[in-house]
Amino acid sequence: MKNYETVIGLEVHVELATKTKIFCSCSTAFGGAPNTHTCPVCTGQPGSLPVLNKQVVEYAVAVGLATNCTITQYSKFDRKNYFYPDNPQNYQISQLYLPICRNGYVEIETEAGKKKVRIHEIHMEEDAGKLVHDEWEDVSIVDYNRSGVPLIEIVSEPDMRSADEVIAYLETLRQTIQYLGASDCKLNEGSMRADVNISVREVGSKKFGTRTEMKNLNSFKAIAHAIEGERARQIELLEMGRKVVQETRRWDDNKESSHAMRSKEDAQDYRYFPEPDLVPIIVSDEWIAKIRAQQPELRPQKLMRYKKEYDIPEYDAKILTESKHMADLFEATTELCKKPKKVSNWLMVECMRLLKEHDMDADEITFSPIHLADLIELVDEGTINSSVAKEVFELIFAEDINPKQYVEEHGLKSLNDESALRSTIQQIIAENPQSVEDYHSGKEKALGFLVGQTMKATQGKANPGMVNKLLKELL
Repeated sequence: MKNYETVIGLEVHVELATKTKIFCSCSTAFGGAPNTHTCPVCTGQPGSLPVLNKQVVEYAVAVGLATNCTITQYSKFDRKNYFYPDNPQNYQISQLYLPICRNGYVEIETEAGKKKVRIHEIHMEEDAGKLVHDEWEDVSIVDYNRSGVPLIEIVSEPDMRSADEVIAYLETLRQTIQYLGASDCKLNEGSMRADVNISVREVGSKKFGTRTEMKNLNSFKAIAHAIEGERARQIELLEMGRKVVQETRRWDDNKESSHAMRSKEDAQDYRYFPEPDLVPIIVSDEWIAKIRAQQPELRPQKLMRYKKEYDIPEYDAKILTESKHMADLFEATTELCKKPKKVSNWLMVECMRLLKEHDMDADEITFSPIHLADLIELVDEGTINSSVAKEVFELIFAEDINPKQYVEEHGLKSLNDESALRSTIQQIIAENPQSVEDYHSGKEKALGFLVGQTMKATQGKANPGMVNKLLKELL
């Protein structure tokens, strides 16, 4: 069997975080009742006219600047003509000839080191509606709430060679866009969607193979599986002496296989022409400078600053900065308690454990930095011990309780009264002569047993440090 190389390019659609649609004032909120976020413009009623949402342009330019693109200072919208039930006008307003951003790149981490993935263009367009297929009634119904929601489409060059590189590229894009506040990039809600163009060729060949486009990919796991599945399918065809057909294929994540949807259309099939109802967009030098000045600190810069300013390990810094929400939580808590390493430890250990247990994203954390800072203070002051702190943190994570109030109301303060604790320990020693003998014989585990018995007798409220100190003294 010959050796084959995979060649991959992506078209990534991102719904922008505007409150209203690209050409009308309808809400872009996710999850409304079907066809309630609609008006004559976004349902394509005769005589209605689009008006461009300025925030869409600003978000597109911000993403372009963050991905090292050249901003097109004179750009236009075009009509992409096609008939489909979820496309109410029978055309989509998009950008073909003069996209808002061009010729950029992002850097990704690969096993071989850093790699640049080039971005061919970023263009603005409107989203289509959504078809809902009712298998029981054997009908399809359409919800136009999503119709007219603003999108940017980020088109890469075919620079990726594996599923791992694709995921690294998508993660980098998602983090960048989330840091900018341009989109929440939730794949499960469709606010970030990727179509994968994939072909294979013999290793060493300069000529690209015939590509197919994979659609219906709504998770990184599905994208990775689809790439591996399509690579294997194309290689099998070539090994059998058959040709790969250029087509659009739909990935079925349940069956872990794909099927052909339609032969791949070329641009001329859409009969593109300039959109007559919208004027050209002029992006001045001053406007670009203003957007650039408003750009937040992005992940690469934040990562460098964390290691230098907070003196935390690189691994911790990478985890904390993967999500802007987590990074903001870390910084806000650190600002309150001035203990970056302890904040990092709580987020890296207990918080990450609970996120995993509840199958949650870091962006779904709802607790206040004030309450985490208060918990850290309670532990440092010796008011509560570490085991009580972990229990309280679980409640902070779930319900954002006030830890100081909760500890007071539930009598969870540590027993720091040395005379009372000494009396309890003396009783534990008297009741466990075998353990005392074992300890004196050099068996360190015996001390652990006696500590455990003391903690049990005090209902976990004793100060562990004081218990250890007194036990050794009395033994």
